[in-house]
Amino acid sequence: MSSPASVTSSRDERRSAGLGTRRTQPSVSSRSTPEGGSRPGTILYFHGGSWVVGSPATALGLTANLLVRNGIRALSVDYRLAPEHPFPAAVDDGPAAYRELLERGEEASSIAFAGDSAGGGLAVSTCLAARAAGLPQPAAVVAFSPGLDFTMSGDSMTTKAGIDPIFTRNDLVPMKALYPNGQDPKQELLSPAIVGDLTGLPPLLLQAGTNEVLLDDSTRVAERARAAGVDVVLDVVAGVPHVFQAFTDVLDEAGAALDRAALFLTQHLDG
Repeated sequence: MSSPASVTSSRDERRSAGLGTRRTQPSVSSRSTPEGGSRPGTILYFHGGSWVVGSPATALGLTANLLVRNGIRALSVDYRLAPEHPFPAAVDDGPAAYRELLERGEEASSIAFAGDSAGGGLAVSTCLAARAAGLPQPAAVVAFSPGLDFTMSGDSMTTKAGIDPIFTRNDLVPMKALYPNGQDPKQELLSPAIVGDLTGLPPLLLQAGTNEVLLDDSTRVAERARAAGVDVVLDVVAGVPHVFQAFTDVLDEAGAALDRAALFLTQHLDG
């Protein structure tokens, strides 16, 4: 069995703030040590945290549990956070990190994006921003319970309100306001679930639970992706909450979902 992998990040500057550690520039680094060496390829990982909190360290357990299943190394993006760095800071940092990998000589076909919650949304938005910048698309994207609609207009915001143990719509309102910072949320890089042109995106795996208010973010992106001719897998698991993949110690469904995600990545990465 592979030994645990770890993902770390360097920072150009740190300082304490009411909402956590803040970055002034994006940075990426990693350390992964699966037994017997790693497989070819790189996963560019985006942590969750509603665009206002979190870091590569907070997603370390989830990232490592993904890596030990496929032996592929990961780089975790230490993207800038609101309120100090509102839109489009984070979505600028994603393509910057991706461009750095390409400039190091890595092939787009050997790079996949992955992320959870806000980071899952950022993984998708980074594809859109990369397309606009003329960069090649990565090999694949895996998004765990992604946030893909800053308008919060999905039916699940209401229908799952009494079931979701993590969020309600009202919980999300203040956090969702900080990143757009007064800009119209109905634009492609903020709400691809309702206005995104997904033409040309790589194969997508969207995983979500039936008990989360963000469920319709995934279902609507899947519909738009299919309409755009994108290869998409919508993997909805019954009776589990937001980013359930992080709860491998208590949910059998978490480990099974990570197994499927690892296989999806292995199938699409060159090498």
